[in-house]
Amino acid sequence: MGMPTKADAECVRVVVRCRPLNSKELAEGRCRIMDTDKKTGQVVLRNSKANAGDPPKTFTFDAVFDWESTQKEVYQNTAASIVNSTLEGYNGTIFAYGQTGTGKTHTMEGYSDDPAQQGIIPQSFDHIFRAIEGSADTQYLVRASFLEIYNEEIRDLLSKNPKDKLELKEHKDSGVYVKNLNAFVVKSVPEIRNVLEVGKKNRSVGATLMNQDSSRSHSVFSITIETIQQGPAADGHIRVGKLNLVDLAGSERQSKTGATGDRLKEATKINLSLSALGNVISALVDGKSGHIPYRDSKLTRLLQDSLGGNTKTVMVANVGPADWNYDETLSTLRYANRAKNITNKPRVNEDPKDAMLREFQDEIQRLKAALEEAEAGNAGSALLEGAPTQIEKVIQVTST
Repeated sequence: MGMPTKADAECVRVVVRCRPLNSKELAEGRCRIMDTDKKTGQVVLRNSKANAGDPPKTFTFDAVFDWESTQKEVYQNTAASIVNSTLEGYNGTIFAYGQTGTGKTHTMEGYSDDPAQQGIIPQSFDHIFRAIEGSADTQYLVRASFLEIYNEEIRDLLSKNPKDKLELKEHKDSGVYVKNLNAFVVKSVPEIRNVLEVGKKNRSVGATLMNQDSSRSHSVFSITIETIQQGPAADGHIRVGKLNLVDLAGSERQSKTGATGDRLKEATKINLSLSALGNVISALVDGKSGHIPYRDSKLTRLLQDSLGGNTKTVMVANVGPADWNYDETLSTLRYANRAKNITNKPRVNEDPKDAMLREFQDEIQRLKAALEEAEAGNAGSALLEGAPTQIEKVIQVTST
């Protein structure tokens, strides 16, 4: 596998999703100051306090979704191609960014009980296992992990002790990783949904004036897919794709959220990490500095490969349409507009040293040899010699 060339480079894909006016905004008589054009991908933002002659702000993105867009429409036009690429061995990242209360968690998770309201994460589960069931001559191994970054601490949401702090490490081959993070083998949609639900129960949420169930942490749900072709035409290569599904906590203004105490401390850490993410995006786009400040926050370290690295990346910028959120919406659109210019160099990941499928293949070969020896009348010791204590980790959690 060669290194990617300039021709292989691709920009981060950026889409915007605008939610409808909510019940509080309607009750207060707020007006909508944003218009979208799905055909051109254009967003027009008007400042209700500006002078009559001042022109509105206009932005153009890879795609735009308004308040009438369905969850399925958003998935098909933002996530589906990245999930397909992950099945082919590429790394992919989809992350939702925006002010608190703009629908990031709705976009990423939605409501699992209603198929029409399922977000990107549960729809990706169906997509992955539908592809696996429909493929021939390919062996798959799927693993899932779920973490959050809360007050600049990394926590494993699938751990028995989900409030324990974990460490970020870096490997020369595989890059940045979280030490001792649980990753569970999953074999079906119900199993991987169970992993998500268990993790969600451990995630940090809290109420603010702008959002009753505000996410107080950044979360990353990761799906690793190992594949190997079988049959006469197989080349023996294992391909490993990793899909990161990221729900960022919302940027906040204390004057609007009414945050105090723990909520205020959380908001400060959230804003600092989002500011660090903005600095990374600016440094990547500017191109003048050889130093990219990935190490300024846990979030930017984890997203390092997704921004300027070996990953196909989509950013979903969530915004609100109401006049009282003009400054925040403008900030989000400018942030997203910069991200369009980040260039990644994705490549297929072939034969990584830590591929679990290779371990399974080696074990199958050992067992075959043992069976052949047994058939030759030498049963017993061959089957026991070198037998593994554990060759896969299966999730043992149930919903309560």
